[in-house]
Amino acid sequence: MDTSPEQPAPVRQIAQAIGSWIDRLGAVWVEGQVTQISRRGGMNTVFMTLRDKLADISINLTVSKGVVDSLPTPLVEGAQIVVHAKPSWYANRGTISLQVREIRLVGEGELLAQLERRRQLLAAEGLFAEELKRRLPFLPRNIGLVTAQNSAAERDVLENARRRWPSVQFTVRYAAMQGVNAARDVIEALGELNRNAEVDVIVVARGGGSVEDLLPFSDEALIRCVHGLTTPVVSAIGHEPDSPILDLVADVRASTPTDAAKRIVPDVAEEAQRVLQLRERGRMAVRQWISREQQQLAALRSRPSLADPRAGLAERLAEIGSLRDRSRRSLGHVLDRSHDDLGHQLARVRALSPLATLRRGYAVLSDADGQALSSVATLEPGHDIHIRVADGRIGATTTTVEPVELINTTDTDLEDSDGQG
Repeated sequence: MDTSPEQPAPVRQIAQAIGSWIDRLGAVWVEGQVTQISRRGGMNTVFMTLRDKLADISINLTVSKGVVDSLPTPLVEGAQIVVHAKPSWYANRGTISLQVREIRLVGEGELLAQLERRRQLLAAEGLFAEELKRRLPFLPRNIGLVTAQNSAAERDVLENARRRWPSVQFTVRYAAMQGVNAARDVIEALGELNRNAEVDVIVVARGGGSVEDLLPFSDEALIRCVHGLTTPVVSAIGHEPDSPILDLVADVRASTPTDAAKRIVPDVAEEAQRVLQLRERGRMAVRQWISREQQQLAALRSRPSLADPRAGLAERLAEIGSLRDRSRRSLGHVLDRSHDDLGHQLARVRALSPLATLRRGYAVLSDADGQALSSVATLEPGHDIHIRVADGRIGATTTTVEPVELINTTDTDLEDSDGQG
C-alpha cells in the first residue's frame, strides 16, 4: 500500500488491511493464566483475558458458552489453561482477540478435572448419599484420631477438645498425611480404630496444603474404606476452601481441625450453664404450678358450700320433709282409691259367684256321679241325687218325677217366684 503525507490512507483502509493480514493467520495453541471472565446475560459468548505467566502481557479471548460449560470443572480466574484459537481483528474497535475453539486445563487445573470426574463417579454409586450419614454421639467415650505425629492438626484437635471437655479420652494413630504412602497409612489406621469397640467416633485431621498435598484424601480406596466403616467419621482436612472427596463421604465435615474438636465434644462450660438454666426453668415451672394450684384451692375454699357446709342443710332438710309428707299423702290417696276399687271388684265378684245365688235359696242338683242335672228327662223315681245348698250338701232319693211345660216368663216373674219360693 503506497501512502504519503500528500496521499494518506483513511483509517478504514488501514483497519481492513490489518484485518485481511490477520485473517491469513492460522489457528495456534496458546498457554496462559485466566485473569478475567465475563459472562453477559442473553449472550452465548464468554469474554476472558489470558495473561502470560512470565511477562506482563495479556490478550482477549472470545469463547463459545458451550465450550466453557463442557469443561469437567468450572473455569475460574487464576486457572492455567491451553487454548486452541484463531486470531481475529475487530476493525470497529481496532482490537485483536483470539477466537477459542478448544480449552484444556493444565497442571493443577487438569488435576482438579480428574478429581471432579472421580467425584461424579463415586456420587453416582451413592457413596455420598445423605441418608447414609450417621449422627455423632453427644459425649463419646473415646475418640479415635488419625493424623501426622507432632503435627499442628494433632495439637489443635487434642488441646481444643480437652479445653472443652477435660476428661475426654483419645486413641491416636499416626499416619503419613501426604505422599505416596499416605492413603495406605490412613486406611490402616482407620481399620484399626474401627475394630476398637471403645472408639465412638474417628477424626481424620490434617492442616492446609496444595492440591497435590491433599490428593491422598481423594484416593478412591480411602473413600471406599470410609464408606464401609461402622464408626462415624469426621473429616478435618485443610482449611475452609479445601474440599477433598473425603469431606463428601465422611459423616461430618469440619472446616479445620479446630472446628472438628468443637464438633466431637460439647463445651463443659456451656453444658453446665445449660444445666443451670434448665434447673432454673424447672424451679420456675414448679413454682408457677404450685401458685396456680394454691389459687384454685383458695377459690374453692371461698365458695359458700365449702366456707359453711351446714348453711344449706336446713333448707334441704325442710325440702326433704315436705317431699316426704307429699309422698305419704300421695301414697295414702293411691291406697284409698285402690281399696275402694278392690271393694267394688269384690262386690262384683261376689254378685257373680254361684254361692251368692245359692244363698238366695237356690239349689244345684246332681246325680250320683256328680253330673249337674238340668232336666228331669234323665231321672226316674228312686234315683239317688245330691242337693247342693249354700252351706252344705243333701243326699236324697226321688219319689216322683213330673215334667212341666216350659212357658215364657219375664225376669219379673222369676223374681216374684223367687220371693214366693
